[in-house]
Amino acid sequence: MQQQIKSSQVTKRAVFFLFLLFIVFVVIFSRFVYIQAAKEVQGVDLEELVAKRWSQTNVIDGERGSIYDNNGDVLAEEIPSYTVIAILDDRFDSYVKDPKATAQSLSPILEMDAERLEELLSRDSVQVELGAQSKNMSYEKREEIEELKLEGILFREDPRRYYPKQIFASHIIGYTERDMSVARMGIESSLNEYLLEADGEITYQEDGRNRKLPDSEETIKEPKNGDDVYLTIDSRIQMAIEQTMNQVVEDFNPERVMAIVANAKTGEILGMSNRPSFNPNEYESIENYTNYTISSRFEPGSTMKIFTLAAAIEEGVYNGDETFESGSIEIVDKTVNDHNGGRGWGTISYDEGVRRSSNVAFSKIALEKLGPEKLYSYIDAFGFREPTGIDLPNEATGLIAEQYTIDAATTAFGQATAITPIQQVQAATAVANDGKMMKPYIIDRIVNPNTGKTDYENEPTIAGEPISEETANQVLDILETVVTEEDGTGRPYAIDGFDIAGKTGTAQIPSESGGYLSGENIYSFIGMAPKDDPEVIVYVAVDRPQLDAGQIGSEPVSMIFRNVMEQSLQYLNIAPSEDDEVSSVQESIELEDYQGESLEETKTILTEKELQVIVIGEGDKITSQSHEPGTQLISGEKIIFLTDDELPLVPDISGWSLRDVYLLGKLLDIGMEVNGSGFVQEQTPEAGTEMDELSRMSVSLSKDNEDEENIGEVAEDNAVEEEEQEFFMD
Repeated sequence: MQQQIKSSQVTKRAVFFLFLLFIVFVVIFSRFVYIQAAKEVQGVDLEELVAKRWSQTNVIDGERGSIYDNNGDVLAEEIPSYTVIAILDDRFDSYVKDPKATAQSLSPILEMDAERLEELLSRDSVQVELGAQSKNMSYEKREEIEELKLEGILFREDPRRYYPKQIFASHIIGYTERDMSVARMGIESSLNEYLLEADGEITYQEDGRNRKLPDSEETIKEPKNGDDVYLTIDSRIQMAIEQTMNQVVEDFNPERVMAIVANAKTGEILGMSNRPSFNPNEYESIENYTNYTISSRFEPGSTMKIFTLAAAIEEGVYNGDETFESGSIEIVDKTVNDHNGGRGWGTISYDEGVRRSSNVAFSKIALEKLGPEKLYSYIDAFGFREPTGIDLPNEATGLIAEQYTIDAATTAFGQATAITPIQQVQAATAVANDGKMMKPYIIDRIVNPNTGKTDYENEPTIAGEPISEETANQVLDILETVVTEEDGTGRPYAIDGFDIAGKTGTAQIPSESGGYLSGENIYSFIGMAPKDDPEVIVYVAVDRPQLDAGQIGSEPVSMIFRNVMEQSLQYLNIAPSEDDEVSSVQESIELEDYQGESLEETKTILTEKELQVIVIGEGDKITSQSHEPGTQLISGEKIIFLTDDELPLVPDISGWSLRDVYLLGKLLDIGMEVNGSGFVQEQTPEAGTEMDELSRMSVSLSKDNEDEENIGEVAEDNAVEEEEQEFFMD
C-alpha cells in the first residue's frame, strides 16, 4: 500500500516538473519568437547593439572657411600642422632606444634644451609629446626632422589656422587660436558663424581584428566646409600701407599710426591698417587689440574744417573773397588763437584762411555765418554722432561738444569734439562723390564652397546727401589750393601728375589733469584724387611721432599718404594728368598676355621698359606669368615667368619683398610660409632645388635690404611752417 502511495507521489511530482518544464520552455520559446520578430530586449534594439559592437565610426573633418582679398589672394586659411610623437614602449617595432642621442639631434630643430628632451624621452610611458615647440610645426620642419631618421619619432597631423601674409590687415582679419577652437577679433570673430565648419563621419562594420568587412555597407555623413569670405581689401594697396607704416615706425617711433584707403564712389575699403599691429600667427604676443581706425575716437584737428566749409557753402553764407582779421578772436570768456601763436597773417580772405588753416576763420564761420544750430545740423547730416555701420566689430561713435558757446567754434575747427577716422572717411565721400555720402564696407561677399552659391553680397549704400553736387565741387576746388598754393598747409602732400584735394590736421591730446599735453600732437591728412572726379580717399594719422630738430609733423604723414595714394591710383589704372609736363610719377607699363610667346623676345621688350624679368626654368617658351594681362607696373617692378622646362629649379629669392614672394607663390600654386617682415634673407627649399612636387616654401624676412623696395618719399618742403598747433587759451 505504502509502495503504491510513493509511486503515485513520484508520478505526480514528475508530471508537475514536466509541466513546469513545459511552461518554462513555452515562455523561453515565446520570448525567442518575440525577440526574433521584434529584435528588441528590454527596450534595447539588438540590431543596433550588434551594429555598434562591430561598427567603426570615423570623423571626416570639415574645413573652416578661408578669407580672401578682392583679387582672390588668401589672407586666412586652414593648413595641416604636425606634432612630434615619441614612442617609448619597446613592444613596438620602432621606439626610442637612445633618449640622449635622440634628444641631442632634436634639440636644435625644436629649439629646446637637450636635457629637458632627454628627460621626456626617458619617461616610463608608451608615448609622449615633446612640449609646445613640438606642436603646430610646418611641413618644412617636419621634413627636417624626418631627414634625421630617428627611431620612434612619429608625427600627428592636425589642422591649424594660418595667416600667410603675417602682419597684414591683422586688426581687420582678427585671429583664431591655432586649433581654431576659439575665434577672436575682426572678421574671424564677427563672421564666425559663416566661417565655422561642421564635421562629417563615415560608419562601416569591422571584424574582431578591427579590419573592415569587405561587403559591409558604409554610411557617410558629408562634412560641411565653412563659407569663404571675400573682402574689399586690395592686397597691393594694403601692402603699400603696411610697408610704408613700417618705415614710419622705424624712423619716427610714434605712439600710433592709422591709415584708411576707400573707394570714393562706393565706400569700399581698399586698405586699412594700424600700428602697433601684430602677427596673427603669433597671437600670444599681441600688445594692441584695438583697431584704431574704427574703435578710437579723438579730436580730429583741422580735417574737420572740410565739413564746416561744406556746410557754409551749402547754406550760401560763404564768400571766399570776404576778408577778416586773423590772429585771435574772443568768444565769451575764451580766446581762440590761430596756430602760429595767435600772430595770424593780418587781414586775409576766407579762402586764404582755409589754405592757412585759420582757427579764427572757422570760428567766425561757425558763430557768425552758420550759427551753432545750423552747424550742428550738418554735424548730424555728415554722420558724426552715429557709427557708420561698417561691417567690422567694436565701432565707436562720435562725442560732440555742444554745451557752451565756445563748443560750436572749437567743433568747427576740430577741437573738443571727438570722432573716429572711419567717420571722417565716410563724411569725405560726400565731398568726393557729388554730395552723396557712401556707407563704408569691407565685406564684398560670402560664398558657400559646398554649393558654389553666394550666400551674401554687399553693395554700395548711400548713407545720406548732406550737400549738393555744386557744393561738393566748390569744396574740392578750394581744398586743391590747400595743396597747390604757396601759402597752403598741404604742400608736402602734392603728387606730381595728379591733382590732390585735401586738408591737413593737427590735433592736440587732452591731458588727464586738464588742458592739453604740451608739444604732443596727432598729425593727419585726408586727401582725394583726382580732384576733378575723385576715385580714391586716403586718410592718414600719426600720433606723437618723435621729430628731430628741423623735422615737422607732416613728414611721417606725407610719407605714408604720398606713397599709398600714388600706388592706389596706379593700381586702379588712373593715369596722371596729361597737362602735367614734369611728373615724378613713373610711367606705368601695361602688361600683355605673354603665355606661349618667346622668352628671349619678351624679356628684351620688358627689360627695355626697365622691368625686372625673373625667369624660372630654362625653356624657350613662356607657360605662365605672375601678373594678369592688363596689370599696370612701373619701372623697377618684378614680373616672373615660368617656362616650358620640364625640371625647373627653385629660384634664389634673396632680397625679394613680401609682395614678390606672394606673386611667386601664386605663380607656382604653392603655399608660402613667411616669418618676419622686410626682405627675404633665408628660403627653404634652397635655390637650385628641383621643384618636382613642391607644395610649400618657407621664407624668413628682415629689414636689412630696404634699398630694394620703393617704400616712400619724405616730404620735400621742410620750410613749410608747422601746420597747426590748434588750441584756445583762457
